[in-house]
Amino acid sequence: MSEDLHALLAAQKATQLREGPPSAEVRIARIDRCIDLLIAHRSEIEDALNADFGARSREATAFTDVASSIGTLKHAKANLKAWMRPERRRTSPPILGLFGARAEVRFQPKGVVGIISPWNFPVNLTFTPLAGVLAAGNRAMIKPSEFTPETSALMQRMISKAFAPEEIVVVTGGTDIGQAFAGLAFDHLVFTGATAIAYHVMKAAAENLTPLTLELGGKSPVILGKSADLKVAAARIMNGKTLNAGQICLAPDYVLAPRDRMEAFVEEARASVQAMFPTIKENPDYTSVINQRHYERLSGYVEEARASGARVIELKPEGEDFTQQPHHKIAPTLIIDPSDDLKVMQEEIFGPVLPVKGYGAMDEAIGYVNDHARPLGLYYFGDDRAEQQDVLARTTSGGVTVNDVIFHVAQEDLPFGGVGPSGMGAYHGLDGFREFSHRKAIYSQLKSELPQLRAMRPPYGEGIRKFLASAISR
Repeated sequence: MSEDLHALLAAQKATQLREGPPSAEVRIARIDRCIDLLIAHRSEIEDALNADFGARSREATAFTDVASSIGTLKHAKANLKAWMRPERRRTSPPILGLFGARAEVRFQPKGVVGIISPWNFPVNLTFTPLAGVLAAGNRAMIKPSEFTPETSALMQRMISKAFAPEEIVVVTGGTDIGQAFAGLAFDHLVFTGATAIAYHVMKAAAENLTPLTLELGGKSPVILGKSADLKVAAARIMNGKTLNAGQICLAPDYVLAPRDRMEAFVEEARASVQAMFPTIKENPDYTSVINQRHYERLSGYVEEARASGARVIELKPEGEDFTQQPHHKIAPTLIIDPSDDLKVMQEEIFGPVLPVKGYGAMDEAIGYVNDHARPLGLYYFGDDRAEQQDVLARTTSGGVTVNDVIFHVAQEDLPFGGVGPSGMGAYHGLDGFREFSHRKAIYSQLKSELPQLRAMRPPYGEGIRKFLASAISR
């Protein structure tokens, strides 16, 4: 199979070199084919993801995996002609520009981009980076997750209907195929997934000096300011935490609340969950945990916290018993003031479990965030403008949403990516186009021989000495 992967990559590279950079019209046509695939296969995508998860809301799938992908593709389609235009830059020294010299940046396709997409939003996290890849004029090889086999097989069939393997191809398989895929000599590689796996992907890519975009995760904190509207905040936080059962790289991972408002937040969280999910066990709106391994991992977090003496609050409907169920559903669960040595406070949760910790002054909350690895997202709730700016200035994260959670990822004109252990590089919109383009610097010299140009060549004389005296100064 490794030989097949190399052959696919070689065919794409050869075709790209033979045909050259695609025109805007070709790029738009490829994006249109992707949009048409998503529209035509919406119902099948919903079926496949429901089968892979055991229980996944059709509406949530349509929103997060289908509609959001189409929105990203449409944004790229509408803007790529403007993005493709060469970018004028100033000459150095500026006098050269006055006489007709020219400095510019042209955006050239990198070639073939590999995309390793995860299981939590397998369609969205394939087609969203693909929008930037195609807008930039590249070809793509895609390796979706083995944890969602029905969806991965469906995407393979979809792509093969609309694209020749020399344009876009999907390869499926387990970890052995994933390892071989990461080691291919792509012109760029995009990986979305766990930080622990990213180390291996980065090591494999280093063998070929392949440039990387890593979209990882981490423990994205919520800071509730003293001025926060707890009813609104709780509704938005719990919506973000229960969407896809919290299996989102940007899901709020823990809440830092003023100590004197913690109980009020707990009650508002309880009310918001009850309003969204009057039932959970048989409710098609509530998504299951992906598999038994992750179910046991999340259950282990809760049991360890309970054994340590932390207060555990299951926000489940009265009378519903989750010990006997055909799926892997876990009710939204709050863990109040857990100690930092618990796994739930050390590892990315990726599920509907939410620790809530109290703080005194805002400096304490900011210090707590800064004492931990830089997260993919950070969320602040409050109406205190000065406090908000303090949080924004003194914390570092991939992105921020103020007075909500997750929403910054939906802004097509904002870059999306992590920082440090939560990722590197950024895509979406213009930033995605540039991430997957080679920014070629081009300088066009004057045709005429100015005295200043001649002075740069031996034999050196008074001209260059005057230039150096001016340049080596304040």
